[in-house]
Amino acid sequence: MTAPKAHALPTPMVVGPKTATHKVAMPDTVPSQDRIRERAYELYESRGREPGQEEQDWLRAEQEILRRKQ
Repeated sequence: MTAPKAHALPTPMVVGPKTATHKVAMPDTVPSQDRIRERAYELYESRGREPGQEEQDWLRAEQEILRRKQ
């Protein structure tokens, strides 16, 4: 299976004053790449392992996981 294209992650938010020691916090709504990959593979298997829909599987997996976090 060809790995799906990497999707850009949300831009981190700067917390506190903008100095050389500022902290960066990632939103907790960013799903784990490993979890998305696992779910995308499950979708691929459920379709009978037919190639050609890797990107659709990845996007659907990402949406499903994001919906669960809300």
